[in-house]
Amino acid sequence: MKKIFPIITILILLSLFGLIFFQYLWIKSAKSTKDKQVKENIIRAVNYAGNLLTQEKSSWMPLPRKGDFLFPVDKLQIQYFKPSVIKRFSKDEISDIIRMGFNKNNLQEYPFEFNIRINTINGDQIYSDNFFKYYADTINSLNIVYSLESANGSSLENLSNEELLSVVVPHQQSLIWKEVTWFILGAILFTLIITAAFFITIITLLKQKKLSEIKSDFINNMTHEFKTPLATISLAVDALKNEKVLCSKEKSDYFIDIIKEENKRMNKQVETILQAALLDKNEVQLNLKRLLAHDLIISALNNINLQVEEKGGQIEVELDAKNDLILADEVHFTNIINNLLDNAVKYSKDSLHIKLITKNIGGHLKIKIEDNGIGMNKETEQRIFEKFYRAHTGNVHNVKGFGLGLSYVKTMIDAHHGSIKAESILGKGSSFYITIPLAK
Repeated sequence: MKKIFPIITILILLSLFGLIFFQYLWIKSAKSTKDKQVKENIIRAVNYAGNLLTQEKSSWMPLPRKGDFLFPVDKLQIQYFKPSVIKRFSKDEISDIIRMGFNKNNLQEYPFEFNIRINTINGDQIYSDNFFKYYADTINSLNIVYSLESANGSSLENLSNEELLSVVVPHQQSLIWKEVTWFILGAILFTLIITAAFFITIITLLKQKKLSEIKSDFINNMTHEFKTPLATISLAVDALKNEKVLCSKEKSDYFIDIIKEENKRMNKQVETILQAALLDKNEVQLNLKRLLAHDLIISALNNINLQVEEKGGQIEVELDAKNDLILADEVHFTNIINNLLDNAVKYSKDSLHIKLITKNIGGHLKIKIEDNGIGMNKETEQRIFEKFYRAHTGNVHNVKGFGLGLSYVKTMIDAHHGSIKAESILGKGSSFYITIPLAK
């Protein structure tokens, strides 16, 4: 697993980066193709409109004349030529013809402006409008020029004027981006979905790796917890077979008591595992009663006093809460206090000192259990209530258990509608704060 996991992660990341890269190339290619297609369509549309404008109006467009001419023809003085485009068509008619060309080439959504300028016989240029000066510097605009060649010289010294139709499509690039937006959004959406799937896969693999490690630790701890009492029972049984022991009632009773104690210890470990299984299935039923918390705390303190005395430690108790009436399950609430005190003893140093304080805050009873033990680092502090998790104790190897105690405590406090938090400084000790609502 240790070797496979990095390989899987690298392969997934390479696949992800490759997918994003090729998506980028695809979008870039689609944009370039669309640019080329739109430009060709605009050129075809302008050519189509130019061809219509150079033909005789009556041959294809039986439209009535629309008002006055847009362009100042009095400046042209074209008496020896056939009528020019700007003389034969009004502004609206030219606009309609260009729009017809745009519609014919699937450019219905594209706006345009047009301009007709005339190169006169002496080289001057006469502009029909000044819009072109406005759009000359417009970003993302496309300008197409079409020579109408409708004012050809015929009689006066081969003089000629040339009409040029300029069509500007403003913000062409913005319009193209708008058309391909849905393709881009779809590509981004599915890329994000695949990215999320990849990361979920990696997170799942990490969790599975962590669960595998926890499982291995649990099996090792369980094996050790059962192996020791079994070995002790085996030795006691062998001793009972000895004739000298059989002849002595005192020695027989001694070894029988050892067997009973070790059997009781094994039963306790089995009960802990079964209890954890019940908690997983939410099958633990609480027998809630109105109880005095101080009485339950004193009962738990009596159970732990012997262990504290064996270590030469002391317990400081300050039951300052004036109201300690709570709605609780007697067995489980006592176990909560027992487990926290037992942990304080297990992870203690020399000169063990435990401090237990109760007080009222609002409508709640707050219990603080503080010790001067080995403490916890930040990672352990954050994970201390996880099932099967056990803090690394460095050179301390005498701490036994399955990593279920604090998980049980957290589950039971939640079931009592309370809360618990831990604070710790590595090497200086830990404090646990329990808050339980008071009974009404």
